[in-house]
Amino acid sequence: MRKSLFYLSLLTNLILVSCSTVLNNLPGVYSIPIQQGNIIEQSMVDQLRPNMSKRQVLYIMGSPMLDDVFHKNRWVYLYSDKPIGEDRVQKQISLFFDNEKIVGMQGDFRPSATPVVKVSTEATVDVPKRDLEKALWEKISIVVNTLVGYDELDENPSPDKPASKSEPESDQLPF
Repeated sequence: MRKSLFYLSLLTNLILVSCSTVLNNLPGVYSIPIQQGNIIEQSMVDQLRPNMSKRQVLYIMGSPMLDDVFHKNRWVYLYSDKPIGEDRVQKQISLFFDNEKIVGMQGDFRPSATPVVKVSTEATVDVPKRDLEKALWEKISIVVNTLVGYDELDENPSPDKPASKSEPESDQLPF
């Protein structure tokens, strides 16, 4: 009885393991690529230099994945990626600080020997200045003049137009 129960449990385990292996490797089945942690690229690490402040490192690398209470002067960045049909790739870099300045790094990345400057892809557009108060005042005075019956040029009531509060012809205001 015990022997048959042992063989039955062994057979069940083999079937379950083979099913998961077959189901994970079926051709044509879509699986979601999962990225976890901080995306770390060599171009980001190349921008790091000794004596950079923590604020500058935050701008380049983002916030650290691990902020250890016992090691306040060490920031750890972890990155894990599992592309479809491939093994998991894990990358890690630790940055060490002294007096709020970076003094060292350790992990899967090494900075370049020459300083790397990130080229900006942003464009600058010069927009002419506009006097918003004048433009707004002009709009208000046109609306008031049309509602009250003043001429736009002399700001005096015209004798042919009575000062009445008539509705504008359309539902929209004239500005």
